[in-house]
Amino acid sequence: MELTINLPPSTDRVALFGAAERNLKIIREALDVAVVVRNGVVRLSGDSASVNRAAEVIADLADRVRKGRSLDRADVIGRIHHLAGEGEAAQPWKEGDPLDVYVGHRQIVPKTEGQRVYLEAIRTNDMTFCTGPAGTGKTYLAVAAAVSMLKHGAARRLILVRPAVEAGEKLGFLPGDMQDKVNPYLRPLLDALHDMMPFEQVQKFMQNDVIEVAPLAFMRGRTLNDSVIIMDEAQNTTSGQMLMFLTRLGHGGKMIVTGDTSQIDLPGGQTSGLIDAIRRLNRVSGIGFVALEKADIVRHRLVQRIVDAYGGQEPSG
Repeated sequence: MELTINLPPSTDRVALFGAAERNLKIIREALDVAVVVRNGVVRLSGDSASVNRAAEVIADLADRVRKGRSLDRADVIGRIHHLAGEGEAAQPWKEGDPLDVYVGHRQIVPKTEGQRVYLEAIRTNDMTFCTGPAGTGKTYLAVAAAVSMLKHGAARRLILVRPAVEAGEKLGFLPGDMQDKVNPYLRPLLDALHDMMPFEQVQKFMQNDVIEVAPLAFMRGRTLNDSVIIMDEAQNTTSGQMLMFLTRLGHGGKMIVTGDTSQIDLPGGQTSGLIDAIRRLNRVSGIGFVALEKADIVRHRLVQRIVDAYGGQEPSG
């Protein structure tokens, strides 16, 4: 479908489209439409539903500019998501529904009863803690829920966080700059993300700050509104770090904290911030707690046997 919009001569095109047409780039990528602007005429092409939605977004933003309001990236993303979610519930899925992500027509469903309870806790709470052994889908399902919310306009941003704690190796001995040093810690989150979005779309969303993948230390001093924030490997936080992270939650946000309390890598026998938080917050309303078990392991069948063999204990040495 193709659609042409004639902008009034008085329209401030730089204010509307942004420097280097940054706002148009966000619309193109978020709605998967082609947008060409020439001599005050905007030409849209693509899927009919997406073209109509893009036209609504541009008309809405143009009206804001005419009223003298400035636009930033958050305004553009917010209008896209508001119009995409018009008439829908705040959540992109109902109990028992599969999670709809960006890769083709793929849908993600829980494979065990524990995973079903986990997704329901995410759906119904603004903050959810999930513990469990390796292979239970703690991180994967959290990312899937977040991606589904992003796709359906229930969130503006997706922020993936991990503490950069060494498991027997020192960061200082790894090659490269600080970004090179922390990237290995963030790799599991990126792996899950790339399983649910085309690589190019992940890169575009990261460039436009719709998706952020960062070490825990980068969260200090921030307030994150209308965002899904996931912290993975939370067992490797201190109590102070956990408090700092949990208080980043802003209006319209949702936070998911995952970890395996049998794999704590904190030095000097420090108390895990995850264990401490669960103890302190287990009676606070609005927070969900889910403990996945060995029966919820969905990786290779050997993973469950390995967890059984170690009995949830870390080997010495």
